[in-house]
Amino acid sequence: MKSERLTEVLNHFGIATGEIEFSPVKHGFINDGFFVDLNGNTSYILQRINTSIFKEPENLQSNIDRALNLLHDANYSKLEFVRSPENQTLYQDDSGWWRLMKFIPESEVHDIPPNREIAFEAGRLLGTFHKLLETETPDSYHPIIPNFHNIEFRFKEFQHAMDFADHLTLMDAQDQVNFVYSKIPQMKSLVSAGLPTRLCHNDTKLNNFLFSRDHKGLCLIDLDTIMPGYFFYDFGDAVRTVVNPASENETDLSRIEIRLDYFEAFINGFNDSGLILKQEEISSLPPATAYMPFLHGMRALTDYLNGNIYYKVDYAEHNLDRCKNLFQFTKIVMNNLSEIAELSNRLKK
Repeated sequence: MKSERLTEVLNHFGIATGEIEFSPVKHGFINDGFFVDLNGNTSYILQRINTSIFKEPENLQSNIDRALNLLHDANYSKLEFVRSPENQTLYQDDSGWWRLMKFIPESEVHDIPPNREIAFEAGRLLGTFHKLLETETPDSYHPIIPNFHNIEFRFKEFQHAMDFADHLTLMDAQDQVNFVYSKIPQMKSLVSAGLPTRLCHNDTKLNNFLFSRDHKGLCLIDLDTIMPGYFFYDFGDAVRTVVNPASENETDLSRIEIRLDYFEAFINGFNDSGLILKQEEISSLPPATAYMPFLHGMRALTDYLNGNIYYKVDYAEHNLDRCKNLFQFTKIVMNNLSEIAELSNRLKK
């Protein structure tokens, strides 16, 4: 993306021209993001929404703007989107839909927690996020991606990809395909129809948590998927990146493990938020720690079989390697469910 175009977008939001530099945001798989440095200081994050994934950007931003009215208190920093002179947080030009967010100074993200303090703060932030939004009516928010974490729907997508994948691609992925078919009945049984619906983030991997340089939790970011869901979606997705010392791009599967001391720190941080869960929600959490990495692994496998049309990839087998990684973590979690359940039962109810 040429800097001239990016500067034009900034001008629409009323940002005065000066010494401007742009650098890409690298931790997202979907939207195009750019850090905006003004006169040597990072001041904003400019994003172009991927409308092939988010087909209704105005509904998406409406959800975010509404939730941000509640997502702030003494222990939770407020995200702010810049409004245009027309008082809009979205701008459309011939290259797409844009928005501009104020950068929180001295903030950072982590793909992997460097210490248990970060794990604790991640748990506290997740609980605070849900506590601040618990008075909202989930069904009054737009369903940005219907069936986002619906395993029945994702399995049908996987089967459809199987029907059209070429022979060599299927051969390369045979072990992962077999794993899906061996575990899908068990994963389907994890979803209980009796769970209450909450307003969820729905993409709570660790690098969507923002921290200060001294390791204090600030807030959750990348709010595009705020919509109705089950609490275990957010819990399971956070756990898979908080307790594993390897990123989901790690190809050495021997480095993948579950650090139960980090999981305990995460639980303690969650309790510190003061959010009270229902007993049926707590009971759903141990299996959710397997459900979410399995679901993400199946989605990565589906994208690989489809020719890598959804996620950004760095090489042809990138999605297959992600799948292997996520399925390996799923196996490890399933071998530690009793320990996970013991720690989960410490949650307030």
